[in-house]
Amino acid sequence: MAEDINNVTGTRDVVWQLEDLYSGPDDPRIKDDLDLCIKEAKALRKEFSSRVNELEPTGLLGLVQRLERLSETLGKISAFAYLNFSTRSNDPEAGAFLQKIKETSSQISKELIFFEIEWANVPDEKAEKLLSDPVLSNYHHYLKSLRRYKPHLLSETEERLLTEISPVGRSSWINLFDKVLAHQRYGPKGRTQEEVLKDLYMPDRKARQEASEELTEGLKKGLLVFTHTFNTVLADKMIEDRLRKYPKWISSMNLANELKDETVDALIEAVTSRYDIVERYYILKKELLGLDELYDYDRYAPLPWLPQRSVTWDEAKKLVLDAFSRFSGKMAEIAKDFFERKWIHAPIIPGKTGGAFAHPVTPSAHPYVLVNFAGTLRDVETLAHELGHGVHQVLAAEKGYFNADTPLTLAETASVFGEMLVFQAIVEGLEDAKERLGFTASKIESIFATVFRQIAMNRFEDKIHNHRRSQGELAPDTFSEYWIETQNRMFGKSVTLTDNYRVWWSYISHFLHVPGYVYSYAFGELLVLSLYALYREEGPDFTHKYLELLRAGGSKDPYELLKPFDIDLNNKDFWHRGLNIIDEMVREAEELAKKAGS
Repeated sequence: MAEDINNVTGTRDVVWQLEDLYSGPDDPRIKDDLDLCIKEAKALRKEFSSRVNELEPTGLLGLVQRLERLSETLGKISAFAYLNFSTRSNDPEAGAFLQKIKETSSQISKELIFFEIEWANVPDEKAEKLLSDPVLSNYHHYLKSLRRYKPHLLSETEERLLTEISPVGRSSWINLFDKVLAHQRYGPKGRTQEEVLKDLYMPDRKARQEASEELTEGLKKGLLVFTHTFNTVLADKMIEDRLRKYPKWISSMNLANELKDETVDALIEAVTSRYDIVERYYILKKELLGLDELYDYDRYAPLPWLPQRSVTWDEAKKLVLDAFSRFSGKMAEIAKDFFERKWIHAPIIPGKTGGAFAHPVTPSAHPYVLVNFAGTLRDVETLAHELGHGVHQVLAAEKGYFNADTPLTLAETASVFGEMLVFQAIVEGLEDAKERLGFTASKIESIFATVFRQIAMNRFEDKIHNHRRSQGELAPDTFSEYWIETQNRMFGKSVTLTDNYRVWWSYISHFLHVPGYVYSYAFGELLVLSLYALYREEGPDFTHKYLELLRAGGSKDPYELLKPFDIDLNNKDFWHRGLNIIDEMVREAEELAKKAGS
C-alpha cells in the first residue's frame, strides 16, 4: 500500500543522503570523532575544572570556543544516529547504534558539566564585567543565558550522576514508545499509522469511521506500554523539577524558551477565552457537510468543494519554491538546495517515524527534512512548513553552534510563515467561490490545530502533570477523562467525541519528547499571523527585517529579537490581534458559505 502511494506521488527515490555526515553506522570516522570528543572533554576538565572563576576574557573565550567545537562534533554524530534511526526504527541495529551514541554522549557530557555550574556561580559583578568585554561579544547571549539556570543547578556530583544515568532513564522509555508506534500496524490491511490518519481527511464518511476504529484498536493494543511510559516520563520530570526547585511543571520549559511565566499565561488565557471561534466554525462545518451530528472523525472531512486531486512530488516542489520565491529569492534559493542536494526523505515506508520534522544537524553540515508525503494539498503545506524550518536553520547557522539554536517559541516562526506563503499561493489560483471556501476551511482547520488544539493539549498536560505530582500514577481511564474534558472545552457543543477518541492522547509523542512544548506552536502561529499582516503592509522592507530575524537564530532572547517589529509579548492585546485574524477568517468562511448556498 505504501509502495503504491510512493509510485503515484513520485517519492520512491526522494531519500536523503546521510553520507554528507557519515557513510554509515560503521564509518570509522565516527569512532575517530567520538575518541576525539572523549579526549578533548577529559582535557578540558583537567585544564579548567575549578578554574572558571579565575579566567579573564581571552581565557574564557578560548574555553568556550573549544567547548563549541567539541559540542558541534558530538552534535553531528548524534544527529546522524537519530536520522538513521528515524527511517529504520524497526531495525534493531539502528536502535542499538542510537542508544550507543546516547550513552557515549552522556559520558562526554558528564566531563563537561563543571563549566555550566562554575560559570553560573561566578559572582554577578565579575560575570557582568566579563560579559561587557568586546572579546566575548559573539558569545554574550549564550553566556548570559546560561546563568539563568543558576537557581536550578545542583552540585557537580549530582549533575554528573543525573547525566550518567540519563541514557537508561526517560530517553530510553521514549525510544520504546517510538519503536512500538512505528512497529504497530492497523486494521486488516496492516497499514501504517500515517496511512490510517490520512483517511481521516477523506470525503467518504465510512472511510473516516473505519480509520477511527482501526487507529483506536491499534492504540488499545499498546495502551499498557503507553500508559506506563507516560507515567514514567511524568514521574521523571516530577523528580527532576523537585530537585531543581522549579515551582511549576511548565517552569523549565518557559525558562528554556527564555520567556516569563506571565507571557505564557497571557497566551493561554487569550486562546482559551476564544474557544467560541472553534465552536462557531464547527457548527458551520456540520451544516456545510449536511450532517445532523459532527463526530470527532468528521473534523477533518474536506468540504465538498475542496479540490481532491493528488499532488505529485514535482508539483509540490514547484508550488513551494514559487511561493517562497515571490517572497524572497534567498529563501527560495536555500529551499531549492534541499531538493537538489538530497536533504529530504519523503516516501512512506515501514519503520519510518510518523509525521514530519526538520533537523538542524550542525552549522558545519546542513539540516535534513523528513516528511511522509502522500500527495495531498495538506502534505504540500507540511512540506512548506518543514522547509521553512530548514531555511531558518541554514540562515541561523551563520551564528555558530552555540548561537544558532532558536528558542522553541520562535522555532516555528519560519515554518508557519512558509506554510502561509504556500496557502496564499494556492488560494489565489482558485477562482470559484466554492473552491475558495473549501480550501480556506482547510487552512482554518490547520490554524485551529496549531493554536487551539495545542493549547487544549497544554491544558491536558497541565492536568496530567499536576495529577502525577499530587495523586500519583494515572490509570488509562484517568488520562482519557482529562483528554476528553480538555478537548470538550475547546469544541463546546459543536463536536461529539466518541468513545474511540478517548485513547487518542496515547500516540502524541510531543507529550513525551518535550514536555510542555506544545504551546510553542500556538505562540508561533499567532506571531506569524501578526507578522504576515505586517508583510502585506510593508512589502520589501519587511522581507529584509524578517530574514535578519531568521539569521539571528538564538543569539538574543525573543523579546529582543522581535523589537524591530514593534511587538510586545507581554501585551495581552498582541495575542488577541492574532486571534482576531482567525476570527476574520471564520467570518470570511461564513460569507463564502452564504454565496455557495445561493
